[in-house]
Amino acid sequence: MKILVINAGSSSLKYQLYDMTDESVLAKGLVERIGMDSSILTHKPTNKEEYTEVSEILEHTTAIRKVLNALTDAEHGVISSTSEIQAVGHRVVHGGEIFKRSAVVTPEAKSEIRRLFDLAPLHNPASMMGIKAAELNMPDVPQVVVFDTSFHQTMPEKAYMYAIPRVLYNKYKVRRYGAHGTSHDFVSKEAAKFLGRPLEDLKIITCHIGNGGSITAVQGGLSVDTSMGMTPLEGLMMGTRSGDLDPAIVPYVMNKEELTVNEVNSMLNKHSGLLAISGISSDMREITEGMEKGEANSTLAFEMYEYRLRKYIGSYAAAMNGVDVIAFTAGVGENSIVLRKRVLEQLTFLGVELDESLNAIRSGEPRRITTANSKVEVLIIPTNEELVIARDTFRLVQ
Repeated sequence: MKILVINAGSSSLKYQLYDMTDESVLAKGLVERIGMDSSILTHKPTNKEEYTEVSEILEHTTAIRKVLNALTDAEHGVISSTSEIQAVGHRVVHGGEIFKRSAVVTPEAKSEIRRLFDLAPLHNPASMMGIKAAELNMPDVPQVVVFDTSFHQTMPEKAYMYAIPRVLYNKYKVRRYGAHGTSHDFVSKEAAKFLGRPLEDLKIITCHIGNGGSITAVQGGLSVDTSMGMTPLEGLMMGTRSGDLDPAIVPYVMNKEELTVNEVNSMLNKHSGLLAISGISSDMREITEGMEKGEANSTLAFEMYEYRLRKYIGSYAAAMNGVDVIAFTAGVGENSIVLRKRVLEQLTFLGVELDESLNAIRSGEPRRITTANSKVEVLIIPTNEELVIARDTFRLVQ
């Protein structure tokens, strides 16, 4: 079975085509600048030359049509006809309390996703555009939705509830939902597989650290707590997001600066985090370079980022009464040697013993970066959210 995985943003669309007989990727790519006359399609077929096309793509329906044309192109394609695509899997950020697992797209499912727009206004509407565009281009192909929040539906009430009037939960479902669930799920399972130990016997802290970042406490294969909250704004300091802050700051700043709700929302989501503190970038690579040059603001940004990360690891070790494995993943987690070193050097109280030579190795493979004597296994596990989506889609349409 061949499955097309789609991750639609408001002005972009990522895709991968899988052959599920061996879970191989036949092709992947990205459509950027949707809504403009200079949109860019970058198509990367496996074992073939990369192909780029610049054209007018004003909406997602055209974007998916361009993707299908690339997949079936005589020179750059990997299938002879779109009829070979037997299912489409979509990434959707927020499933609320309704979607505790992945689901086949039905009119009822689409209605529920729309109802959840308020909980993920930057993400769910874009996902819906991708779903509608895929249905228009492939009307007879089953569609599946896979949610970032589903993995965290196993959190106990004491972890997901906020200490605010319960009427806000009863009426509006204000609670912690988390995000990056497909990544935390995949990484925890791969960590157990790498170690050759039963997942149900392990206490794992998964650190998905990219431009956005979250940490999850995984006990016995289940998410029991996670750093992101009702939205992806809570938790760690991120590239452009503030992460945790005193909620009283919001009305205080709104009053002082005469900001609207939309303006303060933009400030906290797009103009905070590493970008705000460093004053130069939201990219950890540039922050690290600035720190190495002795730039004070870059140094402070790095230290705040590392400190928050380390505090969450410590708190989740306390929440689970111990930790067996710490797993780093995503762009920063997999690639920042210095960040991992700084974090782990301050976790010796947990019994962590970093092997600096192993930490310095750059590889796209799962690997251990602690010594043989370390009481906690620290791993780097490259994430693969698209494969999780493909697997769930395959399971549901079988």
